[in-house]
Amino acid sequence: MIQMQVQGLALDPTTNMPVVILKGENDEILSIWIGSFEANAIAMKLENVNAPRPMTHDLITNLIEGMNGKVEYIHINDLKEGTYYAEIVINLDGKNISIDSRPSDAINVALRCDAPIYVSDEVLKATQAKMEDVDIDEVKEWLESLKPEDFEKEES
Repeated sequence: MIQMQVQGLALDPTTNMPVVILKGENDEILSIWIGSFEANAIAMKLENVNAPRPMTHDLITNLIEGMNGKVEYIHINDLKEGTYYAEIVINLDGKNISIDSRPSDAINVALRCDAPIYVSDEVLKATQAKMEDVDIDEVKEWLESLKPEDFEKEES
C-alpha cells in the first residue's frame, strides 16, 4: 500500500465531471472521477468551509466517533472494469472493522477524521499502465499550477 494525499480537485474538460487527484510521496498520481456532491464535500473540507448542519460525511464521522470508534485509514483496494473500490477501516473496541465504500466517500471520511489514505500497489500499477502515453512531467506541472479559482463553475 502506498500512502497518498489529496492534491486537489479538477474538472474533466471532456465530460465536465469532477476528478479527485491523489498524490503519493514518490510523485505517484491517481485520478478518480467522482460525483458532484462528493466533490463539493471534498472542496468544502479542503477550504475549511463548515455547513450549518452536518452533511452526510460529517454524520458518518459523528456516528463513528459517537460509538467510540476511530477511523484507522482508508484503502483504495481494487479496480474492476473501470470502477474503483475502497474500504474504511474503523477501530472499534480494539478490533478493526472494514467497511466497503466508494472511494469518494472514503476520502471524504478520511479528510474529516484526519486518517491516512492508502492505495494498493496493484491499483496504481493498473492505472499507470493506462497512462503510458501521458507525459508525467506535464501532469505534475499542471497539478502544481492549479489554483482554487480553476474549480469555480462558469455561470451560464
